[in-house]
Amino acid sequence: MDPAMNAPQSFSAPDAATLAPLDRQHTPADLELVVRDRRFGRDSKMRRWWMGGDPIGTAFYNALSVTFPKGEAFFIESVKAFREGTPERLATEIRAFVKQEINHTREHVAFNRRVVEAGYDVRSLEDHVDQALALTKDKPKIANLASTIALEHFTAILAQQLLANPRHLETADAQSRDLWRWHAMEEIEHKGVAFDTWLHATKDWSRWQRWKVKSLVMLIVTKNFTVHRARGMAELLRQDGLTGPKVWAQLFWYAFGNPGMARKIILPWISYFLPGFHPWKHDDRYLIQLAESDYRDAVMDRGDAPALVPAE
Repeated sequence: MDPAMNAPQSFSAPDAATLAPLDRQHTPADLELVVRDRRFGRDSKMRRWWMGGDPIGTAFYNALSVTFPKGEAFFIESVKAFREGTPERLATEIRAFVKQEINHTREHVAFNRRVVEAGYDVRSLEDHVDQALALTKDKPKIANLASTIALEHFTAILAQQLLANPRHLETADAQSRDLWRWHAMEEIEHKGVAFDTWLHATKDWSRWQRWKVKSLVMLIVTKNFTVHRARGMAELLRQDGLTGPKVWAQLFWYAFGNPGMARKIILPWISYFLPGFHPWKHDDRYLIQLAESDYRDAVMDRGDAPALVPAE
């Protein structure tokens, strides 16, 4: 095995002077996408309620994680469908985006396996993902890309919250916390790739047409995302013997009260509908730097050794 294979891969943008005006609009000229090939929790058993003994918080992240492996494969294919003819910078970023998403898929497959080993049956949640993806099979590729940019905005604003407010994950076990923060870093880092691909793919559209389609799709995606994640959480809690109005009230409080993830992403969600929206209008790369520093400190404190990737 070659230790060098585990080193992060950086994808730097070409010099700003060589970029098409469309790409220069909002994406930072010095943006660097880094593929951090990390592995989490392979040798540790997950507690059933790994979020500090809280079944509600555990159900939130478990239900979300179940969607990632197939969902991120959908994102990859939706973006790759429009990579031909993209400017050099965007083509480079798409390659990094794909590599990051492949790693996220691998780690959430492993995480979901640990969820099952903790005693949960996630087959019904996976079936809902399959049903949702089946509906996209006959859709135009541009519609799938519109769904992708909406969902990528969701993941980016959730990621921003996870890194900006450490209390969201402060009671999680160390390996799970590291996984979610690593994922959040890269979601922020590549948050503009699908959107820039959308701008390229719709460059011949009017601004009104582009806004109308992306806004309508976001409304549909928001409804489905909210309903399906709530049902997924309710199903996992049912397996814990937690049902009824009191549990639904606790779910609502978790989302909109404390810690209030749903409440805190409302304004960033609304920003998607504003004229001239672009994910990088809010440059939050400082959160990535903070999270990287925290990760290095935590690994040193725990004495973790970096996983090695077999050489090809």
